[in-house]
Amino acid sequence: MEHTQRTQGRIGTPTTHRSATHTAPRRNVRSGGLTHHRTTHKRNDTLSNNEVVSGEHSKTVKFTPLGGLEEIGRNMSVFEYENEIVIVDMGLQFPEEETPGIDFIIPNITSLIPKKKNIKGIVITHGHFDHIGAIPYLVSKLGNDIPIYTAAFSKAIISKRQDEFNTGGKLHIIVVKPGEKIKISEHFNAEFFDADHTIPDSLSMVLHTPVGNMVYCSDLKITRDIEGNPHHTDLYKYIGDKNIHTLFLESTNAWKPGKSVSEETVIKNLDDFFVNAKGRIIIGLFSSLITRVVDIFRLAEKHGRKIVLSGFSLKNNVQIAQNLGYLRAKKDTIVPMESIHKYKDENILVLSTGAQGEARASLNKIVSGENKNISIKKGDTIIFSSSVIPGNERPIQTLKDNLTRQGARVYQTQHIDIHASGHGPAEDLKLVIQLIKPKFFVPIHGMYFMRAANADLAQETGVPEQNTILLDNGQVLALTPTKATITHETVPTSYVMVDGLGVGDVEEVVVRDRVALSQEGMFIMIVTLDRRTGRFLKNPDIISRGFIYLKENKDIIEEVRKKIKSIIGRIPHFQSVEPDYLKSLLRDQVGQYIYRVTKRRPMIIPVIIEV
Repeated sequence: MEHTQRTQGRIGTPTTHRSATHTAPRRNVRSGGLTHHRTTHKRNDTLSNNEVVSGEHSKTVKFTPLGGLEEIGRNMSVFEYENEIVIVDMGLQFPEEETPGIDFIIPNITSLIPKKKNIKGIVITHGHFDHIGAIPYLVSKLGNDIPIYTAAFSKAIISKRQDEFNTGGKLHIIVVKPGEKIKISEHFNAEFFDADHTIPDSLSMVLHTPVGNMVYCSDLKITRDIEGNPHHTDLYKYIGDKNIHTLFLESTNAWKPGKSVSEETVIKNLDDFFVNAKGRIIIGLFSSLITRVVDIFRLAEKHGRKIVLSGFSLKNNVQIAQNLGYLRAKKDTIVPMESIHKYKDENILVLSTGAQGEARASLNKIVSGENKNISIKKGDTIIFSSSVIPGNERPIQTLKDNLTRQGARVYQTQHIDIHASGHGPAEDLKLVIQLIKPKFFVPIHGMYFMRAANADLAQETGVPEQNTILLDNGQVLALTPTKATITHETVPTSYVMVDGLGVGDVEEVVVRDRVALSQEGMFIMIVTLDRRTGRFLKNPDIISRGFIYLKENKDIIEEVRKKIKSIIGRIPHFQSVEPDYLKSLLRDQVGQYIYRVTKRRPMIIPVIIEV
């Protein structure tokens, strides 16, 4: 579709244009080299380096993070000027120990609902679930007609997921490319540029606003050669020449010293495994780590190994990468899982999801014997080509133990560089800040200590301490041409939890109950009474789950029965008693006794049956 056709509609004027005077570097994903993205347009369609969209300098742009600044995931940010809103990303967060039974956590959009008519566009930086995962849950509440600006690969993943969710609404997705400038609204223009990450088509942007040019850098790292020399630094120099007002930069690995591991080093080390492994190779990775998958395909073809894909999301993403031309494999490189027994072990490579130890993921199913076609055998080489997400250390350790018990040899990046994170460590981030030269700096994406470390890096590069701003989710940052101030205004950012088919219907009190049950168990008292006389028809039944073993605590159980009889016996038989009041008495008095003798507080559930 031509640009002039696709940019009509809500805004009403052509909204896509590229600079005729400035050449934005564009990275070729497959080759890793820089190319130039150049087209010809009228000069009055371009933005000069120092130009702001409006001539008025007394106005304020508000920046509000709805998620991503106190956790890993749930990334969603809002830029607002007068009656115009631009959203960046709409991701999910995976559940924590404090949220048992929850599938996902998504951003709270309560503050946006009354202003949804003001939303002029949604920018999606890349296709990882912590940046796109909440789209099926939230976009329909804001409006399916809102333009979503993203790259081709991200569009394919978003569209595929929408089809799986069967939401019933077609999204208005506009594909953008590095070097392209988009007029999102009257006062917001976005200029996109390529960012090195672990998924194709990862974008960051320069947002041209009435108060100045702002750079929003999503997840990124600096690509380096095998000697550690940085590539593509001219991209950030080009951006730095635009007189940047504020830089928003990710913080995930800001606390880690050093530079990014070269992807060349990773591939060289993986190549050594292909040379030396005598049996099957099984590589566990993220389904979205497509840049690594492309290189692994090349290694497999080089060493004559057939590839078996294990994991629904991995199969989908590989198919998308093939359709878009990011992955080109020989016709017979991928073989069906059901055919794995037809090949010798030394000619098989299995790519699998589940490197984080997820209970229902593919790699765990292989280990547990649930996979009918693949089981672990002695001589298998298992490679974890992924970083450990904080909080997943225990399930990953359990997975490694189970793999090793079955005779496999397990390798992680702690042993040898077989994974390069897509999140740049300290020296990468410092280099980006130095080249962009922002007046103000706002660390994003990460927990507080990560963002504090990123703020320190900015100060090391010369950004004044008073110009580095540490925000929390829900705080509002007011940006004027000369100031960046945290206001007293806040918006709701409490967890919205997805549990099965329910979205937001699991309240915090429910989660607290789940935590209490997991930590202390439950104690159920079933009391059967005669409706007319109020007398017991049978001895109270006691059920304990996760609290005490009844057969070994008969004294406690009998004492509880006595207390139940005593509490109910004190009520005159002629007096009608509200069941809820009676339950409250039992819960409080029996609970006090149980705590006194066990020092534990199980969830106590009285059940009154009147016959």
